[in-house]
Amino acid sequence: MATHRPTEEGASGWSYQTTLAAEPVSASRARAFVTRHLSEHRLLHLVDPVRLTASELATNALVHARTRFTLTLEEQNDIVLLSVRDGSTELAVKPVHDSLDISGRGLRIVALLSLDWGVSVDTDGAKTVWVSFPRHQQPR
Repeated sequence: MATHRPTEEGASGWSYQTTLAAEPVSASRARAFVTRHLSEHRLLHLVDPVRLTASELATNALVHARTRFTLTLEEQNDIVLLSVRDGSTELAVKPVHDSLDISGRGLRIVALLSLDWGVSVDTDGAKTVWVSFPRHQQPR
């Protein structure tokens, strides 16, 4: 079950958080969560890349961590930050896969769509994968 908790606006702009169960429908709920909040803030140019990234990170949490996970979407200055915190201590690593592999492309897609991404582990041993996107649409 998801719980949505908007945090106070302030120096970081805005922030929303939801906790999702370790079940397949959670990837769909993660996509809906980011779509709704990005649309509310009129960041329509970010909907597709952030939605795909949220789906990839949710799927990774389901497949690898097998724990419930917390998805956070927030604005900090001119950056939109998406993060997924799960209960696993197994770190996500930058992928090195053959282009013909049928799996393992998720983090490579995340890297292509985002400004930057990384992984941190807190003192409880829980892992957070974070991804940043430019708030303003980049000229082509």
